[in-house]
Amino acid sequence: MTTDAIDIEALVKTIAIDARESSLILANAPTEQKNQSILRLAELIEENVDSLREENAKDLAAAEDNGITQAMLKRLELSDRMISDMVAGARQVAALPDPLGQLLETYDHPQGFKIEKVSVPIGVIGIIYESRPNVTIDCAILCLKSGNASILRGGKEAYHTNIALAKLVTQALEESGLPEKASQFIPTKDRAALNTLLKLNQQVQCIIPRGGEGLIRFVSENSHIPVIKHYDGICTLYADKSLNVEQAKNVIVNSKCQKPGVCNAAENLLIHKEAAPEALPVIAQALKDEGVELRADQSAKSILDNHGIESHPATDEDWSTEYLDLILSVKVVDSIEDAIAFINKYGSSHSDCILTTDTSAAECFLNGVDSATVYWNVSTRFTDGFEFGFGAEIGISTDKLHARGPMGLRELCTYKYKIVGDGQIRS
Repeated sequence: MTTDAIDIEALVKTIAIDARESSLILANAPTEQKNQSILRLAELIEENVDSLREENAKDLAAAEDNGITQAMLKRLELSDRMISDMVAGARQVAALPDPLGQLLETYDHPQGFKIEKVSVPIGVIGIIYESRPNVTIDCAILCLKSGNASILRGGKEAYHTNIALAKLVTQALEESGLPEKASQFIPTKDRAALNTLLKLNQQVQCIIPRGGEGLIRFVSENSHIPVIKHYDGICTLYADKSLNVEQAKNVIVNSKCQKPGVCNAAENLLIHKEAAPEALPVIAQALKDEGVELRADQSAKSILDNHGIESHPATDEDWSTEYLDLILSVKVVDSIEDAIAFINKYGSSHSDCILTTDTSAAECFLNGVDSATVYWNVSTRFTDGFEFGFGAEIGISTDKLHARGPMGLRELCTYKYKIVGDGQIRS
């Protein structure tokens, strides 16, 4: 082991120890003090926009030199929209009820004592993420409000931006009298830091990876700490035989094109065989106008060819590919049952949508698709903590244990039992 590796290991262990100590204090911090810190952070972001953009420019320049795709570059850019969303998200989280100390259940024991189940923080949460710098703020404020200490490990692409944002988080904590180590960013690009963090199960209670499948699989396979994850965002839209073509077209284009490099963007389009001859050319042309490459099965390609709309033959691999780009796979299906079976086979249990005017078909789809979020005539782009009213999200879970879908404040809590009596003993 090199000296650098030893130093990194010591650094990460110290961060984890400090986080654990801070978490015990933060767990009992008054709601008003936590809110004060979050609101101050929003002010600091607004006050430091110019310096944040200077740091972000360094990351953007390095990313371009490394040949990053335009879709990924957009995720990295600290745009006006991203800054305003971070500020708005912080203020929204501060305005939300404190999730801690909530009485979840109560039971009066026959021997006269009371059992109460109450919400408490998880403890120390490690978040490992790529590209998008707003994740630094989203995770810091959600962990802070829910009484959890956070250890943030951002991707090398946004290193300078993340460091600058993390400093503002530390300043807000200090100014509000909360432990400055309650939120820490690991200040190195070396992967050895991640390897060390994943083994610190005595100090860290939960790991949440946000990024590509490679990162998430690496974390899941190497972590000694429980992991909440989603591997892919393979989201599918199903255009039913009973649909409003114009409405469906708008939802499909938005789901694919509004921000293609994110996990809630659509990757597959299924269309019922009875609707395909009329609806598919209209929808496909709108997608082509937005620069989308279509990969179609034989039936869909035949329809598109007849209307002079370019497409490429789809392979079986395409149905389970997260493109994160302006590419969409298209397939004609015989029935809604086939659509549901397709999604449950090829999807990633993230976000899937039916486009229909038939209530019975919609209910069949919503009940039959085994995904964290299912939509009826609504863009999949709404799978987002901010859009769900959570203020922000710490991730979108496709797991079924503990949390599923966008994870807000309540999903960052666990519970414990408080038992109060008067000397009762068990016979």
